[in-house]
Amino acid sequence: MRCGIDRKVLVLLMIAASGPAVFAQQAPSTLPPGWVTPIIPGIVQEPTLLKKFINATDNTIGGDPQDGPYVEWGNMITGSGWISAGPGYRHHVLDGRAVIDASAAVSWNIYKTYQAAIEFPHLDRDRLSLGGQVMYQDLMAVEYFGLGNDSSVSNQSAYRFNNLDILSFARLRPIPWLSVDGRFGWIPRPDLSTATGPKVHYPNTVDLFTEATAPGIHTQPTFLHGDISVAADTRDHAGHPTIGGLYRGGVAIYSDRDAGTYSFRRYEVEAAQFVPLFTRQWVLALHGWGVFSDTSNGEVVPFYLMPSLGGKNTLRGYHDYRFHDNDMETFSAESRWALFTHVDAAVFADAGKVAPRAGDLGLHHLKSSYGLGLRLHNTTTNLVRLDVGHSPEGWRLYLKVSDPFKRSTPASGRTAVVPFVP
Repeated sequence: MRCGIDRKVLVLLMIAASGPAVFAQQAPSTLPPGWVTPIIPGIVQEPTLLKKFINATDNTIGGDPQDGPYVEWGNMITGSGWISAGPGYRHHVLDGRAVIDASAAVSWNIYKTYQAAIEFPHLDRDRLSLGGQVMYQDLMAVEYFGLGNDSSVSNQSAYRFNNLDILSFARLRPIPWLSVDGRFGWIPRPDLSTATGPKVHYPNTVDLFTEATAPGIHTQPTFLHGDISVAADTRDHAGHPTIGGLYRGGVAIYSDRDAGTYSFRRYEVEAAQFVPLFTRQWVLALHGWGVFSDTSNGEVVPFYLMPSLGGKNTLRGYHDYRFHDNDMETFSAESRWALFTHVDAAVFADAGKVAPRAGDLGLHHLKSSYGLGLRLHNTTTNLVRLDVGHSPEGWRLYLKVSDPFKRSTPASGRTAVVPFVP
């Protein structure tokens, strides 16, 4: 049964290879955020109360951010719990040329993030944005099971991770569907310690693993980091896509400023395509993602920066961060139906693998999971999703506030630099 699922996922993803041709035909939606047309009716007539609620969110969620206090909610890394929330404040300065933003958030599992940023979002006729940010994370119990595709679920452990990241960022958008993003930052020595919190019922990573089985567990250096990525995005709405695609490639460098032992380079490729099947009520969603690490002689990748699989965005029938190694591949396919106008039902299949070398990846011995889901959304944004996934290790349930192919982010809304988050 598992091999059959893997082959089907592969075939579906190969269909997406024609996606780049869409770039010349499908431009991103020019509708204002929150615009409620065109309406795609569901298979079943939508209850009036649900319709009124969704129409209200079109005016408050997915629109342009306004000055003043706001609630920071929903954005925190994998493993933080089913919800997070906290206060935020945003204000335009310098005659509207810049925006300052600060927020704090606490999650269900008592993860905490604090951030402050300034951004110039409308430079060069809205084609360039520049900014800087300071962010602190206190992650109470990040899970780790050991190295490799055959790591045992019986080795489940957790560690606490604290880090400060001071970074600058930029985005160049020469044409509406093409963007180039870059970051450069400094992470003074992060702190990896004993997991804590109300829901930690398994051993601590620092007690169960050694430097050989969890590189970097005893020494966390100061890092300089930088990354650049190029993305072609023709999705109608990033928060709730029904047509178009996202194709991205990137490279990142982590430089150990102490002994140099943990310096490495990372390369990523990602593709997602959303294909209406005869009608916009039925959408086939395809996703593939590969991450590859590169080191010089004598260098190793710290285990908390290794690519990992498992959880709400990759193998949804497995624990968060279930598999770690230097290289990773993952594939997903979803069939989504508009059950109501603003509620989609979904059937999904995921497959993936980690390996110590890129040459060890491939289509053999893939881990797989499958399941069912529901997505509550307005026209532009996924509000809540429920996924129930199954794998040989059992059933997992996820209640989240993001599209399943969107990487987890901390309160800043940007992907986490450290640790690696699937």
